[in-house]
Amino acid sequence: MKKRILLPTDFSKNALNAIRYALELYRPMDCDFYFMNVYHVDGYALDNMMMVPEPGETAFESARVRSEEGLENLMEQLRIHPDNPKHTYHTISTFNSLLEAINDTIAKKDIDIVVMGTKGSTGSRTVIYGTNTINIMEKVKVCPVLAVPENVRFSAPKEVVFPTDFKSVYKHKELVYLMEIGKIHQAFIRVLYIDDGDGLNTKQKENKELLKTILGNSDHSFHTLTDVKVQEGINTFIESRDSDMIAFINRKHHFFGSIFSKPLVKELGYHSQIPILVLRDQS
Repeated sequence: MKKRILLPTDFSKNALNAIRYALELYRPMDCDFYFMNVYHVDGYALDNMMMVPEPGETAFESARVRSEEGLENLMEQLRIHPDNPKHTYHTISTFNSLLEAINDTIAKKDIDIVVMGTKGSTGSRTVIYGTNTINIMEKVKVCPVLAVPENVRFSAPKEVVFPTDFKSVYKHKELVYLMEIGKIHQAFIRVLYIDDGDGLNTKQKENKELLKTILGNSDHSFHTLTDVKVQEGINTFIESRDSDMIAFINRKHHFFGSIFSKPLVKELGYHSQIPILVLRDQS
């Protein structure tokens, strides 16, 4: 069965880079790629639908045409890449908010994963993760999101860091996409635990054993850092090993709390120079 991948684009260089990363990451797999542009009408707010121009009106049609032409240009750019018979391309142009458009497309197209850049065409040079990206990573509930920083060029990942505190019971379906990437590219999954000094209690030890069972035949190893804050420990581990990706489960009230609330988003989001794979809580 083909994997269905949603690629939101605002036609920025960052979005194009994320698209190229996704095409290479899933090069060996049969995939349907959905390239989606969400357009708006300048001067109108989506939260006031009574004031939004309707289809047929000049402002609306101009925005729609710009979106469709942008997608046509994107397809032309992608034709430069070597043809991959395993990949099929589809385009979606829609008038909506970004989050609603993504959720709607996930439902209608049975999307497996969303891959996107970390900031849009107006993004600040000093902030790696823009508001839209953080919003999508946090609020898309039904499938994983992979966010690719603009300076990342694809190389087959050989090591994916999976930080955890072992406080939650794991489910196989939560980790499927992490293990899949590991299998495709023969990448090691490095499970990282930041010890606060108390060590693991009985429940955490049980959860660790369950995680070992789920990871099974995947290449993996377990690592512990002590006497360090979570943010610092993760970044130090990644930087010292030159890791290729970080993955975690966006689980409320555990380890990261709401993962993209301050201050951790500043530590990971502002400084991380590797893709972040946000897995979904299946509890």
